[in-house]
Amino acid sequence: MATFVLVPGAWLGAWAWEATAHALRSRGHAALPVTLTGLGERSTLATPEVGLDTHIDDITAFVMERGLHEVTLVAHSYAAVPVTGAAGRLGSRLERLVYLDSAPFAEGTCLLDVMPDDTVDQLHQQVAEHGDGWQLPLPPFGLLSTFSSLEGLSEDQLDLMRTRATPQPFSTFAQRLARPGELDDDVDHVMVACHDAQALLDAGMPTLAFLNQPPWRRFYLPTGHWPMLSAPVELAKTLDAVVSSGC
Repeated sequence: MATFVLVPGAWLGAWAWEATAHALRSRGHAALPVTLTGLGERSTLATPEVGLDTHIDDITAFVMERGLHEVTLVAHSYAAVPVTGAAGRLGSRLERLVYLDSAPFAEGTCLLDVMPDDTVDQLHQQVAEHGDGWQLPLPPFGLLSTFSSLEGLSEDQLDLMRTRATPQPFSTFAQRLARPGELDDDVDHVMVACHDAQALLDAGMPTLAFLNQPPWRRFYLPTGHWPMLSAPVELAKTLDAVVSSGC
């Protein structure tokens, strides 16, 4: 049995993991979804001061305060940035890092760095016009699809995203990652690539070449960027395979 700590991407809360968490539990695992400050049911805590460091603290505290050990920490999308920052703080509590359609971030980088300049400009416009200058509401799907595949999402699932998504404090996208702590040598490194990440790997991006080398292991899940919604049971099966093959 593995202990999964599931960290959602931007605009999402723990709710997004419900079906995947249920499927993991049915396989005998512990599945603990996280809601980061300012999002989901914690949206009332959103302020202009909520940034990347806030979310790093959230993830660290979630593990520490529950006394969790042998943790498989799963980072979807934006969560790759705070998870990279939190992982080095967890020491021997961390057994495995799983980046879900995402990848670790380097010191001094932020989420906006991996987006095209015109997309970043449009997001800044959304913040200025619809987010009081400090929040980023879920962008219109036409804009969202320019940097994250919506493939596999039904109209009902798109409606669920539109209804339940909460504005993201924009500092979490813009704040740069301070130097992450060192990981223990025996931490398992895993990437689960959906279509977005697989396309970047297929393109041979030099900055992602390390993901093709040990200690990294890679799994492929053929769906769009939001697999906990588009393919929740298949995602649970993939995560089960990750921990089973890593034993």
